[in-house]
This record gives sequence, C-alpha cells and structure tokens, in this order.
Amino acid sequence: MKESLPSSGDALLAQLAALANPHRLRIVAALHQGGRRYVSQLAREIGISRPLLHLHLAKLEEAGLVASRLELSADGKALNYFEASDFALTLTPAAIAIAAASLTPKSET
Repeated sequence: MKESLPSSGDALLAQLAALANPHRLRIVAALHQGGRRYVSQLAREIGISRPLLHLHLAKLEEAGLVASRLELSADGKALNYFEASDFALTLTPAAIAIAAASLTPKSET
C-alpha cells in the first residue's frame, strides 16, 4: 500500500470529501473486504439503489479511491466492475501544512 500525500491540497480535499459520507465508507469497506464487484451486486450488498450507488462511486473514483473497468460477461452483457484503489492517507499537521500550501486559490464561502 502506498503511503504518500495526494498530489495537491485540492486532491486531499477531494479525498476527504469523498470519504465524508457513510455510504461511501461502506462502499470502500465492501470493495476492500470482498474484492471487486459489479454495480448491481454492490448495490444489493450495500442496500442502496443503483442510481444512488453510481453517484457515490463517481465521487470516489474522481478522488482516486476506487477504480472501474468495463468487462463483458460470458453471455455478452457489459458489466462495470469496481475495486478499491490502493491508498493510505496519513494526516499529520506537517502533511496538512504541505497540502494547504498547494491549495488552488478560491473564494471561500
């Protein structure tokens, strides 16, 4: 497992925001514990609808926390498989200071 800082403060914020949701934590846990899954299977396991799962998976994938791959089943169906990416976040004051220095200037609300 790689232990490194995200490439920027913005990337760190995206990862933290992606993990700041109970459904997304459950998704990462399920993919870590049980390996890769296709969307319908994962939706049943987590207990949420496929459209809602797609929204959460998109947020996790944008942050680099999960990866997807489209594959054809034996009967010719396209199945979108997801798996947890190999990541480790170590938050220390020094790591946060480095990340904060690279944040994109935005107006704060």
